[in-house]
Amino acid sequence: MTLQVINSPFNEQQVKILNELLPNLTSQQKIWLTGYLAAASAEGPAAVQEPAQVAQQTKEITILFASQTGNSQKIAKKLGAALENPNHQITVTSMGDYKVNNLKKLDHLFIVASTHGEGEPPDNAISFYEYLHSKRAPKLDNVKYAVLSLGDSSYEFFCKTGIDFDERLKALGATSIVPRIDCDVDFDADADAWIQQVTEALATSTAASPAAQTVQVPTGTSDYSRSNPFYAEVLEKVNLNGRGSNKETIHLELSLEGSGLTYEPGDVLAIVPENSDHLIALLLAALGFDGTQKVTVDGNESALQDALKHLDITALSKTLLNKFIPYTQNTELGALIEDRDVLNAYVYGRDVIDIVETFSPWTWTPQQFIEQLRKIPAREYSISSSYAAYPEEVHLTIGKVFHETGGRYREGVVSGNVATNVEIGDKLAVYVKQNPNFKLPADSVPIIMIGAGTGIAPFRSFLQEREEQGTQGKSWLFFGDQHFVTDFLYQVEWQRWLKEGTLTNMNVAFSRDQQEKIYVQHRLIENAKEVFEWIEQGANIYLCGDEKTLGHSVNEALITIFEQQKQLSRDEAADYLKELQKQKRYQRDVY
Repeated sequence: MTLQVINSPFNEQQVKILNELLPNLTSQQKIWLTGYLAAASAEGPAAVQEPAQVAQQTKEITILFASQTGNSQKIAKKLGAALENPNHQITVTSMGDYKVNNLKKLDHLFIVASTHGEGEPPDNAISFYEYLHSKRAPKLDNVKYAVLSLGDSSYEFFCKTGIDFDERLKALGATSIVPRIDCDVDFDADADAWIQQVTEALATSTAASPAAQTVQVPTGTSDYSRSNPFYAEVLEKVNLNGRGSNKETIHLELSLEGSGLTYEPGDVLAIVPENSDHLIALLLAALGFDGTQKVTVDGNESALQDALKHLDITALSKTLLNKFIPYTQNTELGALIEDRDVLNAYVYGRDVIDIVETFSPWTWTPQQFIEQLRKIPAREYSISSSYAAYPEEVHLTIGKVFHETGGRYREGVVSGNVATNVEIGDKLAVYVKQNPNFKLPADSVPIIMIGAGTGIAPFRSFLQEREEQGTQGKSWLFFGDQHFVTDFLYQVEWQRWLKEGTLTNMNVAFSRDQQEKIYVQHRLIENAKEVFEWIEQGANIYLCGDEKTLGHSVNEALITIFEQQKQLSRDEAADYLKELQKQKRYQRDVY
């Protein structure tokens, strides 16, 4: 409503000023102004002259993050920056570093939690998660909280860790001040919206104080991201596997010149993918759609074939198939979803084309179809170089994903493109992601590195960094792949580092070179005594590779070593491994 002299107690000049000001105020500014005027009225003229004197109780705000790759930590810090205020005492910390005994003393608790693997909490959140869900957890009747959960909707247990925290806090009596938001892989907009909601909720609760000022959510527009990538030129491309190998592993060198991007050993490079024209043509043929038809995505109109370049048409999930059901007259799709084991077996190795071909007829329009799809997630790769050794360059070790299912050859969206199409001089859309939970120690702490296949990548960066910095700490590499002759990735470099002393020990396991398969976990147990001595001397353990196979097997091997060498029960040995994780002496980069 526009103010006028006849409907307000203001004169003509005041009305003019207010009508210019009020429409441009944010909701937080209006809340602040209301509280300020109320406080000024209550306190009298002195309050108007000295607004800083209005009494305000300090709010203690604790922000905890559960993060495997650093996304949750980044958002938690962003929230902390947004809530900066003279009357806010803010603590931002990892769940792994938080003392659980302080829970019952909390005033405001904000949680940013990613979900790892099959609905499991990240490594740095396991102890906190278990405590909160145990009988020892205190009543939290006086705690106000909010939860932001991160996940990937292609997994069955989407955002489960965040959901679990939300439900458990509520069960313990805590009060939610804003609804939980569950974010998919493109989380930036949802995360910013949640931060804004939290900021406004706190401002509302302190409306009587001018200290509750507007705080803008940092946008980070100058940072490279999925929506604003850097286009890095390909400097080198080499297939690391020998002739006759079952694999194709590409060593890729990219230029970062002019980007301002830097990174540390253990960090990740994300590549923003596009679906191939061939795959899009197959999908359009299955759908019976004309690729030149116009559709709208995020308010932007484009041809259907162009929109499909940036939408996820390769990953299948229960969530996606549920979205498809209303548009098919085939009842078999609904029946497929009802049985979890049958569904998981069916979707493995298949894509949207398979669904479109198998469960027709469909009733959707091109616009309705694309509205069921999410943006294609970026593909993340462990960086295999040290910035100190290769300034303004970044190296990747990318294993080509390829298989045949249902009579059709398929390959990874990025890995297939890199292996088949990308040439020196081409450019890839990239951005750097910090990985604070997988970091090389700054000093001469001994390190034990365990990896299989492309899991070798970060350890190449570790040794390049130590060589460049002249670090004297001991290092031990356990590496596994299929065949010694064709699959010993970066063999010459490891042998040189062994000769020069940058690498102290190396044990390899080539599973297919003998009748009985041998893996890195077997090499660990074979060297149990010395491995345990290194750990007792303070060594950090690093693991990189597949979670379901390598991750689980190495965990079990380490528990067995502690059980034998430290004379512990199985449960005590498992607790000892958890303690090493808590101390950040056992760090994992698993996927």
